Amino acid sequence: MLKKRIIICLDVKDGRTTKGVKFQNNKDIGDPVEMAAEYYRQGVDELVFYDIMASASGRGPILGLIARVASQVFIPFCVGGGIGTLEDIRSTILAGAEKVSLNSQAVKNPDLIKQGARIFGNQCIVLGMDAAKDDSMPSGYRIYTNGGRIKTELDAREWAQKAVSLGAGEIVLNSIDTDGVRQGYELTLTRMISESVDVPVIASGGAGVTQHLADAFTKGKADAALIATMVHSGGYTVGQIKKELDADGIPVRL
Repeated sequence: MLKKRIIICLDVKDGRTTKGVKFQNNKDIGDPVEMAAEYYRQGVDELVFYDIMASASGRGPILGLIARVASQVFIPFCVGGGIGTLEDIRSTILAGAEKVSLNSQAVKNPDLIKQGARIFGNQCIVLGMDAAKDDSMPSGYRIYTNGGRIKTELDAREWAQKAVSLGAGEIVLNSIDTDGVRQGYELTLTRMISESVDVPVIASGGAGVTQHLADAFTKGKADAALIATMVHSGGYTVGQIKKELDADGIPVRL
């Protein structure tokens, strides 16, 4: 049985790790390089680094900081934010990332997914999706871009399926409605997307206790769970989360 992955997300703004609630009221919580090193020591399976202001500011990835984080971790490392060209993908990988997350830029230019997958491989191209409940959409969920600021006309399920058909090898599915609230993942959305595509889906947005991850894996059918506030707050360590999941019968790398 495939082991479930625990992934920690570092949202980065102006070179510092930040955390907000529902994509707002972000607070500075530390140095991303030091935090990455600590989570690697704790045994996290993967790390995701999101430059949350890059697309909104119209700039590319911050390669120097990416290289410094990459030098501290020897696990899969995914980078998102401001990656809008094939050259951005190439330079991000050369800076030390194994994967790139395309979110707002993929909505603007879906061909970037196709070209990126063709040149760098499907395993390298991750679709980042920010979705919120909207009963006017066919699936009941709408896609937003620019860190949840801009409403699109894309339906969440249709966009996930299109992105996978273009070559996305994985999806990070973030619920805007539950982000940072620590009341659990949006399981209806997670399960719907997991059952609609044949690539791994990573649940994101809302974890507060280990049971929320267990629910994402069982009820939400997610392949991995992305966490942030839960560990940034000091309430949990990666080892503690994995031990609790293992005791629940969920296969994790101990």
